[in-house]
Amino acid sequence: MTLAFVALIAGLALLVWSADKFVDGAAATARYAGMPPLLIGMVIIGFGTSAPEMVVSALAASQGNPGLALGNAYGSNITNIALILGLTALISPIAVASQVVRKEIPILLGITLLSGALLIDGHLGRTDAAILGVVFVALMGWSIWAGMNGKGDALDAETEEDIESEGMSLKLALFWLVVGLVLLIGASRLLVWGAVTIAQGFGISDLVIGLTIVAIGTSLPELASSLIAIRKNEHDLALGNVLGSNLFNTLAVVGIAAGIHPLDVAPEVLSRDWSLMMGLTLLLLVMCLGRKGQGRINRLEGGVLLSCFVGYTGWLLTSQFI
Repeated sequence: MTLAFVALIAGLALLVWSADKFVDGAAATARYAGMPPLLIGMVIIGFGTSAPEMVVSALAASQGNPGLALGNAYGSNITNIALILGLTALISPIAVASQVVRKEIPILLGITLLSGALLIDGHLGRTDAAILGVVFVALMGWSIWAGMNGKGDALDAETEEDIESEGMSLKLALFWLVVGLVLLIGASRLLVWGAVTIAQGFGISDLVIGLTIVAIGTSLPELASSLIAIRKNEHDLALGNVLGSNLFNTLAVVGIAAGIHPLDVAPEVLSRDWSLMMGLTLLLLVMCLGRKGQGRINRLEGGVLLSCFVGYTGWLLTSQFI
């Protein structure tokens, strides 16, 4: 059991570090290949920040642990809104001004409703995975087209500035692209093995392990990105990181996992975890819209979100031992 705890902690640490290196290498490589900053921000960095969830859920599904695969995806969404945005807003209230970011929340609500509809029969098969994949590709295609034909967004300039500030050579970029990906997969294997072993040893379901420890660990890149964005006074980026990650998790992460191996869905996933995820997304919409068109997640609202996370996590862990 001690070895499993060491594997879990080491896996989480290596996962976060390797994901960061992978994103840096992929973004710099794409830049050298002539890819526009908007595409790098939406595709490369978007995939990269959700890479921990993708690899962990894919490995969990392939090894016959559907609870861990789904728990990681939906738990990350709950963590992103309740913990990350809650903590970020407590540090510095988040002003919501970008129309692009505001449009993403209704889209996220629609996608969350779609995911709930697919969960009703208690099974996520390859047909469901195909539906999620088609919606994901269509959404990405529409977003890229809109970005290319519009005036651009703060994310565009910010991405270009970040890549140029790295000053990474092409050789170094390719090195971190490959090494980062290899370490990412290795760290995910270590993490999944440790999480499943601990769950079995303590009689905790792999779903709860996925919703708590694994979800928090794989969401650390989003936490770091949001805190850095707030420090730079880029509030829209802090919120955009979370919304983008939740879109990726709900569509790509779950879709990839179900495509690799059909998932049996426990009833509590829909009644408890999906319902909270939906409720938090609705609450976020109310906070962001504001009363006079100027949304703002203040410290009180951040405290409410954080309290939701603490209460939910406590409920999950308590339910395992009662």
